Amino acid sequence: MEAALERGCRARMEDGGGKAGVVVVCGELQEAGAWKTSLAHQFVEGEFLEGYDPTVENTYSKIVTLGKDEFHLHLVDTAGQDEYSILPYSFIIGVHGYVLVYSVTSLHSFQVIESLYQKLHEGHGKTRLPVVLVGNKADLSPYREVQADEGKKLAESWGATFMESSARENQLTQGIFTKVIQEIARVENSYGQERRCQLM
Repeated sequence: MEAALERGCRARMEDGGGKAGVVVVCGELQEAGAWKTSLAHQFVEGEFLEGYDPTVENTYSKIVTLGKDEFHLHLVDTAGQDEYSILPYSFIIGVHGYVLVYSVTSLHSFQVIESLYQKLHEGHGKTRLPVVLVGNKADLSPYREVQADEGKKLAESWGATFMESSARENQLTQGIFTKVIQEIARVENSYGQERRCQLM
């Protein structure tokens, strides 16, 4: 996966096709895993995905326009994770940002995301990561196990952005991936880091 994404990013930059970035979308295997897939699919295809396999990794590409800039966003929708998962290097090498998804109806999925972030943070040498933390299934508020202020507090402790969304109702789906582009730019600006396929 890494080599293919790197080639895609490099090709975009070489042919003048705009700025490019790789974003990994992660979530817990059972509750949030399938719904993170529907978020990515909703963003790219504009429709809610009912049937999917949360154990399968998918990739998507979409051009996003912000102001006068055009971004070629490569999304890697990972297979669902659990607290015991060992992260492959492909989750870290050549990746520019992360969308970490939990279900507001599952405290366990929220706890898995905390563990997943720590693994990513350590994998990146404990530097600041461009992350958007997403509480999905916001349309199922009566069954909520994680309050919005809990998600916000966790994101703030990471220096990340927090949003709640519903892929089924297309709430804020576009905004999530717009925000992760902005987070990538903000972190890259603050550290002045050069990466193989920069957004700056």
